[in-house]
Amino acid sequence: LTACYNEEGNVREVYQQVKAAMHTLPGYDYEHLFIDNASTDKTVAILRELAAADKRVKVIVNTRNFGHIRSPYYAFLQARGDAVMSCVADLQDPPELIPQFVTKWEEGYKVVIGVKQGTRESWLMRRTRRFYYWLVTKLSTDVELVHNFTGFGLYDRDVVEQFRGTDEQYPYFRGLVCDFGYERAEIPYAQPLRTRGVTKNNFFSLYDIAMLGITNHS
Repeated sequence: LTACYNEEGNVREVYQQVKAAMHTLPGYDYEHLFIDNASTDKTVAILRELAAADKRVKVIVNTRNFGHIRSPYYAFLQARGDAVMSCVADLQDPPELIPQFVTKWEEGYKVVIGVKQGTRESWLMRRTRRFYYWLVTKLSTDVELVHNFTGFGLYDRDVVEQFRGTDEQYPYFRGLVCDFGYERAEIPYAQPLRTRGVTKNNFFSLYDIAMLGITNHS
């Protein structure tokens, strides 16, 4: 699944890259579910065009912007199939890792996650991120978060249903993944730079995620 907001420059490319990755897995069928968070550019028009041309493409169009947490989580719960994988619209979650995720899933892992081993973010952001993980680790009593894990990964249907059973309305997704306790496989990757458009993450959205982590794990 791919969540998007004003990503007219990227949705075609992420569709093509996911399609190319799945083409290397001939034993599988798939749906590519996009959820649009009330974009004001041409994103929705492009998604409808893609859906008209490819029956594997499904589109949810939100009536308003429901935020950077609730919108992708809603799509996650609507996704069908034996496993669900998330992939952000800006291509900073590389779709070429999909075959590696599937291989680990076939080995029996119900949770397969991507862990960033390198990124080109600023030194201030790197320091802030390290401090955040240190703080959450100090405050947490029983669950250790995976550093540099954003939610990018593959989740077995059993895991999806466990998420559904929590009845969370505003979940700290990466924290719940760790809290559930499933044995997981970790795939390291270097996060590429965004090449089109501008990031939708700002101080407030990152602060929101950080506070969710602290309040849920302290």
